[in-house]
Amino acid sequence: MPSSAISAQGAVLSIGTGSGGAKTITGVQVGFPTIFTCSAHGFANGDNLNFNSGFTGANASALNGQTNLVVTNKTTNTFAIDIDTTGLTITAGTATATPTTWTTVNNVKSYTGFDGAASELDKSNLSSTAKEYLLGLVDPGQFSIEVDTDLNDAGQAALRAKQQSGAISSFRLVLPGAVSNLTYTFTGYVKKFTQTGGVDQIVKSSIDIRISGTVTLA
Repeated sequence: MPSSAISAQGAVLSIGTGSGGAKTITGVQVGFPTIFTCSAHGFANGDNLNFNSGFTGANASALNGQTNLVVTNKTTNTFAIDIDTTGLTITAGTATATPTTWTTVNNVKSYTGFDGAASELDKSNLSSTAKEYLLGLVDPGQFSIEVDTDLNDAGQAALRAKQQSGAISSFRLVLPGAVSNLTYTFTGYVKKFTQTGGVDQIVKSSIDIRISGTVTLA
Protein backbone atom coordinates (compact mmCIF):
# COMPACT_ATOMS: atom_id res chain seq x y z
CA MET A 1 0.00 0.00 0.00
CA PRO A 2 1.46 3.43 -0.92
CA SER A 3 2.40 5.67 1.98
CA SER A 4 -0.12 8.34 2.96
CA ALA A 5 2.45 10.32 4.96
CA ILE A 6 2.11 14.10 4.95
CA SER A 7 5.16 16.23 4.23
CA ALA A 8 5.72 19.22 6.48
CA GLN A 9 7.50 20.94 3.62
CA GLY A 10 5.26 23.67 2.25
CA ALA A 11 3.36 24.18 5.52
CA VAL A 12 2.29 27.80 6.08
CA LEU A 13 1.58 29.48 9.44
CA SER A 14 -0.43 32.71 9.43
CA ILE A 15 -1.70 35.13 12.06
CA GLY A 16 -4.99 37.00 11.78
CA THR A 17 -4.29 40.71 11.41
CA GLY A 18 -7.44 42.27 9.99
CA SER A 19 -10.85 41.84 8.40
CA GLY A 20 -11.99 41.40 4.81
CA GLY A 21 -15.21 42.58 3.25
CA ALA A 22 -18.49 41.47 4.83
CA LYS A 23 -20.54 38.97 2.82
CA THR A 24 -24.35 38.94 2.96
CA ILE A 25 -26.00 35.75 4.25
CA THR A 26 -29.34 35.02 2.58
CA GLY A 27 -30.31 31.70 4.14
CA VAL A 28 -29.82 29.55 7.25
CA GLN A 29 -30.35 25.78 7.37
CA VAL A 30 -30.46 24.81 11.04
CA GLY A 31 -28.91 21.55 12.22
CA PHE A 32 -25.42 20.33 12.96
CA PRO A 33 -23.46 21.70 11.28
CA THR A 34 -25.40 24.85 10.46
CA ILE A 35 -25.38 25.62 6.72
CA PHE A 36 -25.47 29.17 5.38
CA THR A 37 -26.38 30.42 1.92
CA CYS A 38 -24.07 33.23 0.80
CA SER A 39 -23.82 33.83 -2.93
CA ALA A 40 -20.27 33.64 -4.39
CA HIS A 41 -18.79 34.12 -0.89
CA GLY A 42 -15.24 33.14 -1.91
CA PHE A 43 -14.47 31.49 1.45
CA ALA A 44 -12.23 28.43 1.73
CA ASN A 45 -12.42 25.59 4.23
CA GLY A 46 -10.49 26.68 7.31
CA ASP A 47 -11.24 30.38 6.86
CA ASN A 48 -12.08 32.28 10.03
CA LEU A 49 -15.33 34.31 10.16
CA ASN A 50 -17.18 36.71 12.44
CA PHE A 51 -20.97 37.17 12.33
CA ASN A 52 -22.71 40.48 12.91
CA SER A 53 -25.94 40.66 14.93
CA GLY A 54 -28.29 40.61 11.95
CA PHE A 55 -29.84 37.16 12.35
CA THR A 56 -33.53 37.11 13.28
CA GLY A 57 -35.94 34.58 14.75
CA ALA A 58 -36.69 33.29 18.23
CA ASN A 59 -33.22 31.74 18.65
CA ALA A 60 -31.11 34.26 16.74
CA SER A 61 -28.87 34.74 19.77
CA ALA A 62 -27.27 31.35 19.01
CA LEU A 63 -25.54 32.98 16.02
CA ASN A 64 -25.58 36.74 16.53
CA GLY A 65 -22.17 38.16 17.35
CA GLN A 66 -20.35 34.84 17.17
CA THR A 67 -16.63 35.21 16.40
CA ASN A 68 -13.69 33.03 15.38
CA LEU A 69 -15.92 30.64 13.43
CA VAL A 70 -14.27 28.17 11.06
CA VAL A 71 -15.62 27.44 7.58
CA THR A 72 -16.19 23.79 6.59
CA ASN A 73 -17.91 22.00 3.70
CA LYS A 74 -17.88 25.06 1.48
CA THR A 75 -19.49 25.15 -1.96
CA THR A 76 -19.68 28.09 -4.35
CA ASN A 77 -22.75 29.56 -2.64
CA THR A 78 -22.88 27.85 0.77
CA PHE A 79 -20.66 27.11 3.74
CA ALA A 80 -21.05 25.29 7.05
CA ILE A 81 -20.12 26.18 10.63
CA ASP A 82 -19.89 23.62 13.44
CA ILE A 83 -22.59 25.18 15.61
CA ASP A 84 -25.51 22.96 16.64
CA THR A 85 -28.77 24.78 15.84
CA THR A 86 -30.93 21.66 15.60
CA GLY A 87 -34.59 22.52 16.24
CA LEU A 88 -33.96 26.26 16.57
CA THR A 89 -35.76 29.06 14.73
CA ILE A 90 -33.26 31.34 12.97
CA THR A 91 -33.56 33.32 9.76
CA ALA A 92 -30.95 35.29 7.83
CA GLY A 93 -32.39 38.76 8.40
CA THR A 94 -29.57 41.21 7.68
CA ALA A 95 -26.79 38.85 8.75
CA THR A 96 -23.28 39.14 7.35
CA ALA A 97 -20.10 37.09 7.65
CA THR A 98 -16.77 38.94 7.78
CA PRO A 99 -13.59 36.94 7.09
CA THR A 100 -10.32 37.34 8.94
CA THR A 101 -7.40 38.43 6.77
CA TRP A 102 -4.16 36.58 7.33
CA THR A 103 -0.50 37.56 7.38
CA THR A 104 2.01 34.78 6.70
CA VAL A 105 4.80 34.19 9.20
CA ASN A 106 7.89 33.64 7.05
CA ASN A 107 11.16 31.76 7.69
CA VAL A 108 9.51 29.09 9.87
CA LYS A 109 12.02 26.26 10.47
CA SER A 110 9.97 23.90 12.64
CA TYR A 111 6.87 23.67 14.79
CA THR A 112 5.51 21.58 17.65
CA GLY A 113 2.17 21.75 19.38
CA PHE A 114 -1.42 20.69 19.88
CA ASP A 115 0.05 18.88 22.90
CA GLY A 116 -2.78 19.34 25.40
CA ALA A 117 -4.77 16.70 27.25
CA ALA A 118 -8.07 16.40 29.05
CA SER A 119 -8.14 16.86 32.81
CA GLU A 120 -8.87 13.82 34.98
CA LEU A 121 -11.79 13.96 37.39
CA ASP A 122 -11.45 11.51 40.27
CA LYS A 123 -14.82 9.85 40.93
CA SER A 124 -13.51 7.18 43.27
CA ASN A 125 -15.51 6.48 46.44
CA LEU A 126 -15.39 4.11 49.40
CA SER A 127 -16.99 1.38 47.30
CA SER A 128 -14.33 1.57 44.58
CA THR A 129 -11.89 -1.31 44.21
CA ALA A 130 -9.52 0.86 42.16
CA LYS A 131 -9.26 4.50 41.15
CA GLU A 132 -12.09 5.61 38.87
CA TYR A 133 -12.01 8.64 36.59
CA LEU A 134 -13.99 10.78 34.20
CA LEU A 135 -12.36 13.02 31.64
CA GLY A 136 -12.95 16.74 32.06
CA LEU A 137 -12.30 19.67 29.77
CA VAL A 138 -9.59 19.37 27.15
CA ASP A 139 -6.62 21.69 27.59
CA PRO A 140 -5.56 22.40 23.97
CA GLY A 141 -1.96 23.02 25.02
CA GLN A 142 0.69 25.08 23.32
CA PHE A 143 1.96 25.72 19.78
CA SER A 144 5.62 26.62 19.35
CA ILE A 145 7.67 27.61 16.31
CA GLU A 146 11.30 28.36 15.53
CA VAL A 147 12.04 30.94 12.85
CA ASP A 148 15.06 32.54 11.23
CA THR A 149 14.64 36.09 12.50
CA ASP A 150 13.58 38.73 9.99
CA LEU A 151 12.95 42.12 11.56
CA ASN A 152 11.16 43.28 8.41
CA ASP A 153 8.77 40.32 8.09
CA ALA A 154 5.16 41.41 8.71
CA GLY A 155 4.16 38.08 10.23
CA GLN A 156 6.99 38.04 12.74
CA ALA A 157 6.29 41.69 13.56
CA ALA A 158 2.63 40.82 14.24
CA LEU A 159 3.70 38.04 16.61
CA ARG A 160 6.01 40.42 18.51
CA ALA A 161 3.22 43.00 18.75
CA LYS A 162 0.80 40.42 20.16
CA GLN A 163 3.38 39.27 22.70
CA GLN A 164 3.75 42.86 23.90
CA SER A 165 0.02 43.66 23.95
CA GLY A 166 -1.17 40.37 25.45
CA ALA A 167 -4.15 40.33 23.08
CA ILE A 168 -5.66 37.08 21.84
CA SER A 169 -5.20 36.32 18.14
CA SER A 170 -6.37 33.90 15.48
CA PHE A 171 -3.86 31.51 13.91
CA ARG A 172 -3.95 29.18 10.92
CA LEU A 173 -1.61 26.34 9.99
CA VAL A 174 -2.06 24.92 6.49
CA LEU A 175 -0.44 21.57 5.66
CA PRO A 176 -0.17 20.44 2.05
CA GLY A 177 -2.21 17.27 1.58
CA ALA A 178 -2.13 14.74 -1.27
CA VAL A 179 -5.76 15.50 -2.21
CA SER A 180 -6.54 18.76 -0.41
CA ASN A 181 -4.86 20.98 2.17
CA LEU A 182 -5.35 20.33 5.88
CA THR A 183 -6.06 23.53 7.81
CA TYR A 184 -5.75 23.91 11.58
CA THR A 185 -7.41 27.04 12.99
CA PHE A 186 -7.11 28.18 16.60
CA THR A 187 -6.90 31.21 18.87
CA GLY A 188 -4.24 31.91 21.43
CA TYR A 189 -1.82 34.25 23.17
CA VAL A 190 1.83 34.83 22.20
CA LYS A 191 3.53 34.07 25.51
CA LYS A 192 7.19 34.15 24.58
CA PHE A 193 9.36 35.55 21.79
CA THR A 194 12.95 34.49 22.51
CA GLN A 195 15.91 35.35 20.27
CA THR A 196 19.18 33.41 20.11
CA GLY A 197 22.43 33.92 18.22
CA GLY A 198 26.12 33.09 18.34
CA VAL A 199 29.39 32.99 16.44
CA ASP A 200 28.86 31.92 12.82
CA GLN A 201 25.14 31.33 13.43
CA ILE A 202 21.91 32.60 12.00
CA VAL A 203 19.82 34.65 14.46
CA LYS A 204 16.79 32.58 15.42
CA SER A 205 13.63 33.22 17.41
CA SER A 206 11.52 30.76 19.40
CA ILE A 207 7.86 31.70 19.81
CA ASP A 208 5.38 30.03 22.17
CA ILE A 209 1.64 30.43 21.63
CA ARG A 210 -0.76 29.37 24.41
CA ILE A 211 -3.84 27.97 22.69
CA SER A 212 -7.19 29.10 24.10
CA GLY A 213 -10.30 27.23 22.99
CA THR A 214 -10.86 24.49 20.44
CA VAL A 215 -8.46 23.63 17.62
CA THR A 216 -10.46 23.10 14.42
CA LEU A 217 -9.30 20.91 11.54
CA ALA A 218 -10.85 21.49 8.11
